[in-house]
Amino acid sequence: MQPILDATGPRMDKAVDHLREGLQGIRTGRASTSLVDSLTVEQYGQTMSIKAVATLSAPDAHTIMIAPWDKSMIPVIEKVIRETQSLGLNPGNDGNAIRLNIPPMTTERRQQLVKQVGEQIEACHVTIRNVRHDVLDEVRKLEKSGGASQDDVKYAEAELNKKIEAYRLKLEEIRRAKVAEITEV
Repeated sequence: MQPILDATGPRMDKAVDHLREGLQGIRTGRASTSLVDSLTVEQYGQTMSIKAVATLSAPDAHTIMIAPWDKSMIPVIEKVIRETQSLGLNPGNDGNAIRLNIPPMTTERRQQLVKQVGEQIEACHVTIRNVRHDVLDEVRKLEKSGGASQDDVKYAEAELNKKIEAYRLKLEEIRRAKVAEITEV
């Protein structure tokens, strides 16, 4: 029974890690290269991340600079940035690098982003509950086949509920931190 319960931790951690990666891409009013880290471009017939074809930097709090190693990639990168609606940024280039000016956010935009954070947190909650559901199904199948008792099932359910509560608190802490970051003027 314990190995089955122990296997839930890494699955739940993976959901939280995925959430953290997703939240990094939400703009907070300050320049951060993580806004463009996940974008991909096509180079020489292969799809690659922007950070694999260029140097990313944030020279100040309101600018992201993308310096591609191959200058012919500038128009391709600009097009990808323009087409990424969630960023809402308009790139400019000087022939050597692309500059993204991060405008100050409006109150309405901040509210939209807080709502988006809430949606991503809820999606993570659902994923974690699905892990619990899968494990409970596995334990119940084990009980039907005679490999576990009713006490084992109740123990597993209690342990999973404890883990779910611990992850719920962790997600709430992540949500509070991101909302504070977004609403900070």
